[in-house]
Amino acid sequence: MAAPLLVHNSASPVDVLIREAHVLDPRAGIDEQRDVLVRGGEIAEIGPAGTLSAPDQAETVEAQGRHLFPAFVDPHVHLRTPGQEHKEDLETGTRSGAAGGFCALLAMPNTDPVLDSAPLLRSVRDAAARDARIPVGFLPAVTRGMNGAELTEMAALREEGAAGFTDDGRPVVSAGMLRKALQYQRLCGGVIALHEEDPTLSGKGAMHEGDVSAQLGVTGIPSISESTMVARDALIAEYEGGRIHIQHLSARASVQALADAKERGVQITGEASPHHLCLTDDAVRTLDTRMKMNPPLRTEDDRQALIAGLKSGVIDCIATDHAPHARDEKEVPFEQAPMGTTGLETSFAAIYTNLVLPGVLTLELLLRRLTDGAALFDLATPTVAPGQPANLTLVDLEREWVVGDGGYESRSANCCFDGQTLRGKVLLTIAAGTLAFRARQLEVVR
Repeated sequence: MAAPLLVHNSASPVDVLIREAHVLDPRAGIDEQRDVLVRGGEIAEIGPAGTLSAPDQAETVEAQGRHLFPAFVDPHVHLRTPGQEHKEDLETGTRSGAAGGFCALLAMPNTDPVLDSAPLLRSVRDAAARDARIPVGFLPAVTRGMNGAELTEMAALREEGAAGFTDDGRPVVSAGMLRKALQYQRLCGGVIALHEEDPTLSGKGAMHEGDVSAQLGVTGIPSISESTMVARDALIAEYEGGRIHIQHLSARASVQALADAKERGVQITGEASPHHLCLTDDAVRTLDTRMKMNPPLRTEDDRQALIAGLKSGVIDCIATDHAPHARDEKEVPFEQAPMGTTGLETSFAAIYTNLVLPGVLTLELLLRRLTDGAALFDLATPTVAPGQPANLTLVDLEREWVVGDGGYESRSANCCFDGQTLRGKVLLTIAAGTLAFRARQLEVVR
Protein backbone atom coordinates (compact mmCIF):
# COMPACT_ATOMS: atom_id res chain seq x y z
CA MET A 1 0.00 0.00 0.00
CA ALA A 2 1.42 3.38 -1.01
CA ALA A 3 2.24 5.91 1.70
CA PRO A 4 -0.04 8.96 2.12
CA LEU A 5 0.88 11.95 -0.01
CA LEU A 6 0.96 14.50 2.84
CA VAL A 7 2.70 14.34 6.23
CA HIS A 8 3.11 16.76 9.14
CA ASN A 9 3.53 16.94 12.88
CA SER A 10 -0.03 16.12 13.86
CA ALA A 11 -0.31 18.04 17.10
CA SER A 12 -3.43 17.88 19.24
CA PRO A 13 -6.57 18.54 17.19
CA VAL A 14 -8.06 21.93 17.91
CA ASP A 15 -11.38 22.76 19.58
CA VAL A 16 -12.43 26.31 18.71
CA LEU A 17 -15.52 28.38 17.99
CA ILE A 18 -14.99 31.08 15.37
CA ARG A 19 -17.84 33.45 16.05
CA GLU A 20 -19.52 35.85 13.64
CA ALA A 21 -16.96 35.63 10.84
CA HIS A 22 -17.95 36.41 7.26
CA VAL A 23 -17.58 32.92 5.82
CA LEU A 24 -16.79 32.85 2.11
CA ASP A 25 -16.42 29.51 0.33
CA PRO A 26 -17.48 29.53 -3.34
CA ARG A 27 -17.57 25.72 -3.50
CA ALA A 28 -19.81 25.38 -0.46
CA GLY A 29 -22.03 28.25 -1.61
CA ILE A 30 -21.48 30.22 1.61
CA ASP A 31 -21.12 34.00 1.56
CA GLU A 32 -22.49 35.38 4.82
CA GLN A 33 -21.78 35.87 8.48
CA ARG A 34 -21.70 32.55 10.33
CA ASP A 35 -20.43 30.79 13.44
CA VAL A 36 -18.11 27.86 12.75
CA LEU A 37 -17.42 25.27 15.44
CA VAL A 38 -14.36 23.05 15.14
CA ARG A 39 -14.31 20.06 17.46
CA GLY A 40 -11.51 17.50 17.51
CA GLY A 41 -9.97 19.07 14.39
CA GLU A 42 -13.15 18.64 12.33
CA ILE A 43 -15.77 21.19 11.30
CA ALA A 44 -18.57 20.08 13.60
CA GLU A 45 -21.20 22.72 12.98
CA ILE A 46 -21.91 25.87 10.99
CA GLY A 47 -24.68 28.07 12.30
CA PRO A 48 -26.16 31.56 11.99
CA ALA A 49 -23.95 34.27 13.46
CA GLY A 50 -24.10 34.44 17.24
CA THR A 51 -26.04 31.20 17.76
CA LEU A 52 -23.37 28.60 18.57
CA SER A 53 -21.74 28.06 21.94
CA ALA A 54 -18.23 26.82 22.62
CA PRO A 55 -17.99 23.49 24.42
CA ASP A 56 -15.98 23.18 27.61
CA GLN A 57 -12.22 23.64 27.07
CA ALA A 58 -12.77 25.11 23.62
CA GLU A 59 -11.48 28.55 22.69
CA THR A 60 -13.63 31.25 21.14
CA VAL A 61 -12.35 33.60 18.48
CA GLU A 62 -14.45 36.73 18.12
CA ALA A 63 -14.21 37.27 14.38
CA GLN A 64 -16.60 40.14 13.68
CA GLY A 65 -15.35 42.11 10.69
CA ARG A 66 -13.02 39.31 9.57
CA HIS A 67 -13.40 36.77 6.76
CA LEU A 68 -13.09 33.01 7.12
CA PHE A 69 -11.93 31.13 4.01
CA PRO A 70 -10.93 27.60 3.10
CA ALA A 71 -7.18 27.51 3.69
CA PHE A 72 -4.95 27.58 0.61
CA VAL A 73 -2.90 24.87 -1.11
CA ASP A 74 0.44 25.60 -2.81
CA PRO A 75 1.69 22.95 -5.27
CA HIS A 76 5.07 24.60 -5.82
CA VAL A 77 7.43 25.57 -2.98
CA HIS A 78 11.11 25.14 -2.19
CA LEU A 79 11.71 24.08 1.41
CA ARG A 80 15.47 23.53 0.88
CA THR A 81 15.58 20.31 2.93
CA PRO A 82 17.84 18.39 2.81
CA GLY A 83 21.15 20.21 2.63
CA GLN A 84 20.26 23.89 2.31
CA GLU A 85 18.74 24.56 5.72
CA HIS A 86 20.57 27.89 5.96
CA LYS A 87 17.95 29.14 3.48
CA GLU A 88 14.85 27.35 4.80
CA ASP A 89 13.86 24.15 6.57
CA LEU A 90 10.69 22.18 7.11
CA GLU A 91 9.74 24.06 10.28
CA THR A 92 10.38 27.59 9.01
CA GLY A 93 8.96 26.92 5.57
CA THR A 94 5.72 25.43 6.84
CA ARG A 95 5.47 28.16 9.49
CA SER A 96 5.77 30.69 6.66
CA GLY A 97 3.06 28.82 4.76
CA ALA A 98 0.74 28.82 7.75
CA ALA A 99 1.30 32.56 8.21
CA GLY A 100 0.18 33.01 4.61
CA GLY A 101 -3.02 31.02 5.10
CA PHE A 102 -1.87 27.73 3.57
CA CYS A 103 -2.88 24.30 4.86
CA ALA A 104 -0.77 22.18 2.47
CA LEU A 105 2.42 22.55 0.43
CA LEU A 106 4.19 20.47 -2.21
CA ALA A 107 7.99 20.71 -2.05
CA MET A 108 10.41 20.63 -4.98
CA PRO A 109 13.43 18.29 -5.25
CA ASN A 110 16.30 20.67 -6.12
CA THR A 111 17.91 20.10 -2.73
CA ASP A 112 21.38 18.91 -1.75
CA PRO A 113 21.39 16.01 -2.39
CA VAL A 114 18.65 16.04 -5.01
CA LEU A 115 15.50 14.28 -3.82
CA ASP A 116 15.69 11.41 -6.31
CA SER A 117 15.53 8.12 -4.37
CA ALA A 118 13.05 6.25 -2.19
CA PRO A 119 15.35 6.15 0.89
CA LEU A 120 15.89 9.91 0.72
CA LEU A 121 12.18 10.54 0.24
CA ARG A 122 11.48 8.36 3.28
CA SER A 123 13.98 10.41 5.27
CA VAL A 124 12.49 13.81 4.43
CA ARG A 125 8.97 12.52 5.04
CA ASP A 126 10.08 11.31 8.47
CA ALA A 127 11.54 14.76 9.10
CA ALA A 128 8.28 16.40 8.03
CA ALA A 129 6.36 14.17 10.43
CA ARG A 130 8.49 15.70 13.20
CA ASP A 131 8.88 19.30 12.04
CA ALA A 132 6.21 20.40 9.56
CA ARG A 133 3.51 22.65 10.99
CA ILE A 134 1.18 22.00 8.07
CA PRO A 135 0.91 18.98 5.78
CA VAL A 136 3.69 18.69 3.20
CA GLY A 137 4.00 16.52 0.13
CA PHE A 138 7.11 15.97 -1.96
CA LEU A 139 7.71 15.87 -5.70
CA PRO A 140 10.92 13.89 -6.28
CA ALA A 141 12.97 14.36 -9.40
CA VAL A 142 12.08 12.96 -12.79
CA THR A 143 15.74 12.23 -13.58
CA ARG A 144 18.59 11.20 -11.30
CA GLY A 145 20.38 14.23 -9.93
CA MET A 146 18.06 16.31 -12.13
CA ASN A 147 20.74 15.87 -14.81
CA GLY A 148 18.36 14.68 -17.53
CA ALA A 149 20.26 11.51 -18.35
CA GLU A 150 18.54 8.71 -16.41
CA LEU A 151 15.05 8.29 -14.97
CA THR A 152 14.50 7.90 -11.24
CA GLU A 153 12.76 4.81 -9.86
CA MET A 154 9.34 6.38 -10.26
CA ALA A 155 7.33 3.37 -9.11
CA ALA A 156 9.36 3.01 -5.90
CA LEU A 157 9.02 6.73 -5.23
CA ARG A 158 5.25 6.56 -5.67
CA GLU A 159 5.08 3.69 -3.19
CA GLU A 160 7.04 5.85 -0.76
CA GLY A 161 4.50 8.68 -1.08
CA ALA A 162 5.66 10.85 -3.98
CA ALA A 163 2.91 13.30 -4.90
CA GLY A 164 4.31 13.60 -8.42
CA PHE A 165 7.61 14.23 -10.17
CA THR A 166 9.54 17.27 -11.35
CA ASP A 167 13.03 18.46 -12.20
CA ASP A 168 11.96 21.98 -11.22
CA GLY A 169 14.84 24.38 -11.32
CA ARG A 170 15.83 22.67 -14.54
CA PRO A 171 13.87 21.62 -17.62
CA VAL A 172 13.69 18.10 -18.98
CA VAL A 173 15.72 19.10 -22.01
CA SER A 174 15.57 15.78 -23.85
CA ALA A 175 12.26 15.12 -25.59
CA GLY A 176 13.05 11.41 -25.55
CA MET A 177 13.61 11.44 -21.79
CA LEU A 178 10.28 13.16 -21.19
CA ARG A 179 8.57 10.64 -23.45
CA LYS A 180 10.09 7.78 -21.46
CA ALA A 181 9.00 9.41 -18.17
CA LEU A 182 5.44 9.71 -19.44
CA GLN A 183 5.46 6.04 -20.42
CA TYR A 184 6.48 5.10 -16.87
CA GLN A 185 3.89 7.51 -15.53
CA ARG A 186 1.16 5.40 -17.11
CA LEU A 187 2.30 2.51 -14.90
CA CYS A 188 2.83 4.30 -11.58
CA GLY A 189 0.66 7.42 -11.76
CA GLY A 190 1.52 10.85 -10.46
CA VAL A 191 1.64 14.17 -12.28
CA ILE A 192 4.85 15.26 -14.01
CA ALA A 193 5.35 18.98 -13.30
CA LEU A 194 7.57 20.80 -15.78
CA HIS A 195 9.89 23.78 -15.54
CA GLU A 196 9.75 24.96 -19.14
CA GLU A 197 12.98 26.47 -20.40
CA ASP A 198 15.18 25.86 -23.42
CA PRO A 199 18.70 26.47 -22.08
CA THR A 200 20.03 27.10 -25.59
CA LEU A 201 17.68 30.10 -25.73
CA SER A 202 17.82 31.32 -22.12
CA GLY A 203 21.60 30.97 -21.93
CA LYS A 204 23.11 33.14 -19.18
CA GLY A 205 20.22 35.60 -19.19
CA ALA A 206 19.34 37.33 -15.93
CA MET A 207 15.99 39.00 -16.77
CA HIS A 208 13.39 39.20 -19.53
CA GLU A 209 14.77 40.00 -22.96
CA GLY A 210 13.14 43.23 -24.06
CA ASP A 211 13.31 47.00 -23.90
CA VAL A 212 14.20 47.13 -20.21
CA SER A 213 17.04 44.61 -20.49
CA ALA A 214 18.40 46.53 -23.47
CA GLN A 215 18.30 49.81 -21.54
CA LEU A 216 20.00 48.24 -18.52
CA GLY A 217 22.55 46.34 -20.56
CA VAL A 218 21.60 43.07 -18.88
CA THR A 219 21.55 39.83 -20.87
CA GLY A 220 17.95 38.79 -21.40
CA ILE A 221 15.91 35.58 -21.45
CA PRO A 222 13.49 35.53 -24.39
CA SER A 223 9.92 34.42 -23.76
CA ILE A 224 10.29 31.78 -26.50
CA SER A 225 12.69 29.90 -24.21
CA GLU A 226 9.55 29.00 -22.23
CA SER A 227 6.75 28.93 -24.79
CA THR A 228 8.48 26.64 -27.28
CA MET A 229 9.00 24.05 -24.52
CA VAL A 230 5.37 24.30 -23.40
CA ALA A 231 4.25 23.59 -26.95
CA ARG A 232 6.74 20.74 -27.37
CA ASP A 233 5.89 19.03 -24.10
CA ALA A 234 2.16 19.33 -24.71
CA LEU A 235 2.64 17.45 -27.99
CA ILE A 236 4.67 14.72 -26.27
CA ALA A 237 2.05 14.36 -23.53
CA GLU A 238 -0.67 14.20 -26.17
CA TYR A 239 1.16 11.48 -28.07
CA GLU A 240 1.77 9.39 -24.94
CA GLY A 241 -1.55 10.07 -23.22
CA GLY A 242 0.44 11.50 -20.31
CA ARG A 243 -0.48 13.94 -17.60
CA ILE A 244 1.64 17.07 -17.19
CA HIS A 245 1.51 20.29 -15.20
CA ILE A 246 3.22 23.45 -16.44
CA GLN A 247 4.93 25.39 -13.67
CA HIS A 248 5.22 29.18 -13.22
CA LEU A 249 3.88 30.34 -16.59
CA SER A 250 5.17 33.80 -17.48
CA ALA A 251 4.52 34.58 -21.15
CA ARG A 252 1.54 35.21 -23.44
CA ALA A 253 2.69 32.59 -25.97
CA SER A 254 2.94 30.00 -23.19
CA VAL A 255 -0.64 30.68 -22.11
CA GLN A 256 -1.74 30.30 -25.74
CA ALA A 257 0.15 27.01 -26.06
CA LEU A 258 -1.56 25.76 -22.89
CA ALA A 259 -4.97 26.83 -24.20
CA ASP A 260 -4.36 25.14 -27.55
CA ALA A 261 -3.32 21.90 -25.84
CA LYS A 262 -6.40 21.90 -23.61
CA GLU A 263 -8.57 22.49 -26.66
CA ARG A 264 -7.06 19.34 -28.21
CA GLY A 265 -7.87 17.33 -25.08
CA VAL A 266 -4.34 17.02 -23.71
CA GLN A 267 -4.13 16.15 -20.00
CA ILE A 268 -2.34 19.38 -19.14
CA THR A 269 -2.71 21.98 -16.41
CA GLY A 270 -0.82 25.13 -15.52
CA GLU A 271 -0.04 27.56 -12.74
CA ALA A 272 0.88 31.22 -12.39
CA SER A 273 2.78 32.85 -9.54
CA PRO A 274 1.81 36.01 -7.65
CA HIS A 275 4.91 37.91 -8.81
CA HIS A 276 4.16 37.26 -12.49
CA LEU A 277 0.54 38.29 -11.95
CA CYS A 278 1.39 41.52 -10.13
CA LEU A 279 4.76 42.75 -11.45
CA THR A 280 6.55 43.35 -14.75
CA ASP A 281 10.15 43.75 -15.85
CA ASP A 282 9.83 47.46 -15.04
CA ALA A 283 10.37 46.38 -11.41
CA VAL A 284 13.88 45.23 -12.39
CA ARG A 285 15.03 48.76 -13.29
CA THR A 286 16.41 49.21 -9.76
CA LEU A 287 18.46 45.99 -10.16
CA ASP A 288 17.09 44.83 -6.82
CA THR A 289 18.05 41.14 -6.72
CA ARG A 290 14.73 40.28 -5.04
CA MET A 291 13.23 40.94 -8.47
CA LYS A 292 15.38 38.27 -10.09
CA MET A 293 13.58 34.99 -10.64
CA ASN A 294 13.24 32.24 -13.23
CA PRO A 295 11.18 32.58 -15.32
CA PRO A 296 11.78 36.32 -15.15
CA LEU A 297 9.25 39.10 -14.75
CA ARG A 298 8.06 39.89 -18.25
CA THR A 299 6.06 42.62 -19.99
CA GLU A 300 2.68 44.14 -19.18
CA ASP A 301 1.27 42.31 -22.20
CA ASP A 302 2.46 39.00 -20.76
CA ARG A 303 1.04 39.88 -17.35
CA GLN A 304 -2.36 40.66 -18.84
CA ALA A 305 -2.32 37.31 -20.67
CA LEU A 306 -1.67 35.52 -17.37
CA ILE A 307 -4.54 37.36 -15.70
CA ALA A 308 -6.87 36.51 -18.59
CA GLY A 309 -5.77 32.87 -18.42
CA LEU A 310 -6.42 32.76 -14.70
CA LYS A 311 -9.91 34.21 -15.17
CA SER A 312 -10.84 31.88 -18.04
CA GLY A 313 -9.53 28.75 -16.33
CA VAL A 314 -6.84 28.08 -18.92
CA ILE A 315 -4.45 28.62 -15.99
CA ASP A 316 -5.70 26.28 -13.31
CA CYS A 317 -4.18 27.57 -10.09
CA ILE A 318 -1.90 30.00 -8.31
CA ALA A 319 1.40 28.68 -6.93
CA THR A 320 4.01 30.80 -5.17
CA ASP A 321 7.26 29.14 -6.32
CA HIS A 322 8.48 30.17 -2.84
CA ALA A 323 12.28 30.18 -3.34
CA PRO A 324 14.19 31.31 -0.25
CA HIS A 325 17.85 32.37 -0.40
CA ALA A 326 20.29 33.46 2.29
CA ARG A 327 20.81 37.20 2.56
CA ASP A 328 24.47 37.10 1.48
CA GLU A 329 23.53 35.14 -1.66
CA LYS A 330 21.25 37.95 -2.83
CA GLU A 331 23.49 40.84 -1.70
CA VAL A 332 25.66 40.68 -4.81
CA PRO A 333 25.49 42.35 -8.23
CA PHE A 334 22.25 41.54 -10.05
CA GLU A 335 23.70 39.26 -12.68
CA GLN A 336 25.54 37.18 -10.06
CA ALA A 337 22.58 36.66 -7.73
CA PRO A 338 20.59 33.42 -7.66
CA MET A 339 17.08 33.32 -9.10
CA GLY A 340 14.11 33.26 -6.77
CA THR A 341 11.73 35.14 -4.47
CA THR A 342 9.86 34.08 -1.36
CA GLY A 343 6.09 34.31 -1.53
CA LEU A 344 4.14 32.21 0.96
CA GLU A 345 3.44 35.03 3.42
CA THR A 346 2.45 37.56 0.75
CA SER A 347 0.61 35.48 -1.85
CA PHE A 348 -2.96 36.27 -0.84
CA ALA A 349 -2.36 39.89 0.14
CA ALA A 350 -0.35 40.75 -2.98
CA ILE A 351 -3.04 39.49 -5.35
CA TYR A 352 -5.87 40.85 -3.22
CA THR A 353 -4.25 44.31 -3.16
CA ASN A 354 -3.12 44.45 -6.78
CA LEU A 355 -5.91 42.60 -8.57
CA VAL A 356 -9.00 42.14 -6.38
CA LEU A 357 -9.31 45.62 -4.86
CA PRO A 358 -9.00 47.30 -8.31
CA GLY A 359 -11.73 44.98 -9.62
CA VAL A 360 -9.56 42.94 -11.99
CA LEU A 361 -10.31 39.64 -10.21
CA THR A 362 -13.13 38.72 -7.85
CA LEU A 363 -12.34 37.55 -4.36
CA GLU A 364 -14.23 34.33 -5.10
CA LEU A 365 -12.00 33.57 -8.09
CA LEU A 366 -8.88 34.26 -6.04
CA LEU A 367 -10.01 31.78 -3.39
CA ARG A 368 -10.70 29.15 -6.03
CA ARG A 369 -7.33 29.53 -7.70
CA LEU A 370 -5.51 29.43 -4.34
CA THR A 371 -7.13 26.06 -3.61
CA ASP A 372 -7.49 24.56 -7.10
CA GLY A 373 -3.91 23.24 -7.01
CA ALA A 374 -4.97 20.50 -4.61
CA ALA A 375 -7.05 18.48 -7.06
CA LEU A 376 -4.36 18.73 -9.74
CA PHE A 377 -2.15 16.54 -7.53
CA ASP A 378 -4.95 14.28 -6.25
CA LEU A 379 -5.25 16.05 -2.89
CA ALA A 380 -8.50 16.92 -1.14
CA THR A 381 -9.67 20.47 -1.81
CA PRO A 382 -10.30 22.43 1.41
CA THR A 383 -13.89 23.47 2.00
CA VAL A 384 -15.96 24.92 4.82
CA ALA A 385 -18.51 22.16 5.42
CA PRO A 386 -19.59 20.06 8.42
CA GLY A 387 -17.76 16.75 8.67
CA GLN A 388 -14.72 18.05 6.78
CA PRO A 389 -11.23 18.37 8.30
CA ALA A 390 -10.71 21.91 9.53
CA ASN A 391 -8.57 23.66 6.91
CA LEU A 392 -9.42 27.27 7.54
CA THR A 393 -7.82 30.69 7.43
CA LEU A 394 -9.16 33.84 9.10
CA VAL A 395 -8.24 37.07 7.29
CA ASP A 396 -8.70 40.75 8.08
CA LEU A 397 -9.34 42.21 4.63
CA GLU A 398 -9.22 45.80 5.91
CA ARG A 399 -5.85 45.62 7.60
CA GLU A 400 -2.94 47.29 5.86
CA TRP A 401 0.57 46.06 6.58
CA VAL A 402 4.06 46.68 5.30
CA VAL A 403 5.77 43.56 3.97
CA GLY A 404 8.87 42.76 5.98
CA ASP A 405 8.09 45.02 8.93
CA GLY A 406 8.78 42.85 11.95
CA GLY A 407 10.54 40.26 9.82
CA TYR A 408 9.30 37.05 8.23
CA GLU A 409 8.33 33.62 9.48
CA SER A 410 10.50 32.27 6.68
CA ARG A 411 14.21 31.98 7.36
CA SER A 412 14.85 34.11 4.26
CA ALA A 413 13.84 37.66 3.39
CA ASN A 414 14.26 37.78 -0.39
CA CYS A 415 10.64 38.77 -1.05
CA CYS A 416 9.90 40.80 -4.18
CA PHE A 417 7.07 42.59 -2.33
CA ASP A 418 9.32 43.65 0.55
CA GLY A 419 8.52 47.18 1.75
CA GLN A 420 5.20 47.35 -0.07
CA THR A 421 1.99 48.20 1.77
CA LEU A 422 -0.59 45.47 1.20
CA ARG A 423 -4.18 44.93 2.32
CA GLY A 424 -5.43 41.66 3.79
CA LYS A 425 -3.68 40.03 6.75
CA VAL A 426 -3.91 36.39 7.80
CA LEU A 427 -4.73 36.17 11.51
CA LEU A 428 -5.34 32.45 12.03
CA THR A 429 -4.70 29.22 10.13
CA ILE A 430 -6.00 25.79 11.04
CA ALA A 431 -4.43 23.04 8.94
CA ALA A 432 -5.55 19.40 9.01
CA GLY A 433 -7.43 20.16 12.21
CA THR A 434 -4.48 21.58 14.13
CA LEU A 435 -3.63 25.16 15.03
CA ALA A 436 -0.84 26.13 12.64
CA PHE A 437 -0.66 29.92 13.00
CA ARG A 438 -2.14 32.62 15.19
CA ALA A 439 -1.25 36.29 14.84
CA ARG A 440 -0.35 38.15 17.99
CA GLN A 441 -3.13 40.65 17.31
CA LEU A 442 -5.87 37.99 17.42
CA GLU A 443 -7.87 37.97 20.64
CA VAL A 444 -8.91 34.56 21.92
CA VAL A 445 -11.38 33.91 24.72
CA ARG A 446 -11.21 30.71 26.72
